[in-house]
Amino acid sequence: MNTTFRVVALSLMSVAVLAGCKKNTKEVPPPAVEPPPAMTQPTENSGLYGPSDLDTDACLRQRVVYFDLDQDSLKPEFQAIMSCHAKYLRDRPSSRINLEGNTDERGSREYNLGLGERRGNAVSSALQAAGGSGAQLSVVSYGEERPTCTESNEDCWAKNRRVEIVYTAK
Repeated sequence: MNTTFRVVALSLMSVAVLAGCKKNTKEVPPPAVEPPPAMTQPTENSGLYGPSDLDTDACLRQRVVYFDLDQDSLKPEFQAIMSCHAKYLRDRPSSRINLEGNTDERGSREYNLGLGERRGNAVSSALQAAGGSGAQLSVVSYGEERPTCTESNEDCWAKNRRVEIVYTAK
């Protein structure tokens, strides 16, 4: 009982001493909070593409991807174009693209329709790899049905081996 009394008395004296030793500190007011900047409409320098950029931006105006004979893999020189169009798709989620695959006149109709589709899918894959959404892309193959050049020579055939990027919603 004697030790219990001592512990209780010591505890009470400690509390009394601590209560009597109040620190003298100045209250510092909280720093002034600045209001957030007002929201403004994106400007031309905001980095976001708009519908008018489809006609004015040099990269976005390039809407044809060419392929080698019987090939459905994208050439490296078209990667920058894919990046531009993918960024446009990211900046404008309501936009939609048709990828129209075409071939030259050589080969059967069935082969050319399949090749045109594989070419369109290659462009679709490149756009998606660059950040575009697959939901915004549609692939159509016209095979040899829509030539841009009708002569039968290599220069003309090279112009027909292509995928055209056609915006259906801007």
